[in-house]
Amino acid sequence: MTERVTELVRIAAFADGQQGGNPAGVWLGAHLPAVDEMQRIAAEVGFSETAFAAPLHSGVHSDEGREWRVRYFSPEAEVPFCGHATIALGVALARRSGEGEYELQLNQARIRVSGWRDGAGQWQAALHSPPTRSTPASPEQVAAALTLFGYTQVDLDPRIAPALIHGGADHLVLALHSRAALAAMRYEQVQGRALMQAQGWVTILLVHAAGERHFHTRNPFAYGGVYEDPATGAATAAFAGYLRDIHWPHGGAIDILQGEDMGMPSRLHAEIPAEPGSGIRVSGQARLM
Repeated sequence: MTERVTELVRIAAFADGQQGGNPAGVWLGAHLPAVDEMQRIAAEVGFSETAFAAPLHSGVHSDEGREWRVRYFSPEAEVPFCGHATIALGVALARRSGEGEYELQLNQARIRVSGWRDGAGQWQAALHSPPTRSTPASPEQVAAALTLFGYTQVDLDPRIAPALIHGGADHLVLALHSRAALAAMRYEQVQGRALMQAQGWVTILLVHAAGERHFHTRNPFAYGGVYEDPATGAATAAFAGYLRDIHWPHGGAIDILQGEDMGMPSRLHAEIPAEPGSGIRVSGQARLM
């Protein structure tokens, strides 16, 4: 078979029908470019992340392989894992090489992604995240984050304590007791980036529990040079794992609505296995851009 040329596509992951979602770049080719070239391309694309993928095994045509080496770059830095770019990658691979499941080798983990068309002809994708873990945030970390956003302890939901959560990347989660507090989120991006980089938080996840299985979220991503993400699969996976750790009554799955306050409504669904620390299946619709 003749090798297909390198391609760069743009796909919005976790879309709400034909609107919203989080745009990602997806670069597919026979071999990954050099690091500085991937960083240049990601900055040129300008989305919060671009996924770069090439067949894991040399000599495998890029239209045939089911195992891919993947790296993720924001406009300013490489990140270890990005959920929405993985969803976009699942759709890009399904369009290029056929619907079904693909194995992805990341820098620090091995995961799976699937892409397919549903009965209405819309593209869908699902990722299986790396293992999850969580630890309580220190009082100093909580205080620094509250100061960044201008919140106080009164704004927090005591049912979901501040924590450091992981599902392929590190995040701080703060649960807010009201939807109004979430909508009022503001911060200085330069200060946010300094805090996130000093602490190693790829994002800060702000959450409001609208019910036991329904949440509204916002996700500042100053670490990668982006003020806010409209849909964040990696943080959703980490948060779902945290809910399992604290025995939240999730009933095996949660639904997240993100991006509303940005005018980019996005929907994410996370399935939560009972086994502690196991990966989370995060799924959603995608639309081509």
